[in-house]
Amino acid sequence: MRHDPGAVAGFVIVAAAILAALFAPLLPLPSPVEVDLQNRLLSPSGAFPLGTDHLGRDELSRLVFGARTTLMMSGASLAIIMVIATVVGSLAGYYGGWLDTGLMMLVDLLLAFPALILGVAVAGILGPSLVNVMIAVSVVWWASHARVIRAMVLSARHREYVVAARAIGASDGRIIVFHIARNIMGPFVVLATLDIGWIILGIAGLSFLGLGAQPPTPEWGAMLNDSRSYMQTAPSLLLAPGIAIFLLVLGFNLLGDGLRDMLDPTTYRL
Repeated sequence: MRHDPGAVAGFVIVAAAILAALFAPLLPLPSPVEVDLQNRLLSPSGAFPLGTDHLGRDELSRLVFGARTTLMMSGASLAIIMVIATVVGSLAGYYGGWLDTGLMMLVDLLLAFPALILGVAVAGILGPSLVNVMIAVSVVWWASHARVIRAMVLSARHREYVVAARAIGASDGRIIVFHIARNIMGPFVVLATLDIGWIILGIAGLSFLGLGAQPPTPEWGAMLNDSRSYMQTAPSLLLAPGIAIFLLVLGFNLLGDGLRDMLDPTTYRL
């Protein structure tokens, strides 16, 4: 990957965000939820590098701690999505028949609805909270991944190593886990890396609509929502979380492209 400047840039961006999120409590930053009305809506300065919001809270501190919320919820949602998609796609692709037909009908039903609108509906029914947003995103986003994994399993189930494993008496579960899953792990990792950007945008969008993080929890989508009324007087409140979301999504996309090139032997470069 060191030969790909885009992949290196993506790795640096993602690593910086993860490190900032992990070590946020150790950094010399004020509390992200402490209200100080005497210092509200201050412009960026030495004391407040990104200024303060409408309640006098340090914007840089909220941005860094918001990375913890964003990455934690996005990572958890991605894990749930991939587990559901892998189980459904593997069962449908390996066994075929009526099970494949029934599961793909469910996938087609979910794909018939716009993902964000369906996510808003699910989150609205469950109620506003980060956990409910995570559930809503997971329920909506797994269908497209299941179709991709099904296609990879369909391609792999008739390969020689699968036939050989079946001939020596390996169980279906062992074949799926230890033979097929191992050999689709490369595309699986690339798919996960490329898709986490959409998940970040989905969670931020639902929080922007008031369905995700609730005050005073720092979260980038909620910070965008809070700053709408101050676009004219304090534009940095809007720019900071917006640029953070943009850079993080860009970083994951660049990293995913680099991983795809690295794991694809037809594009390997010395």
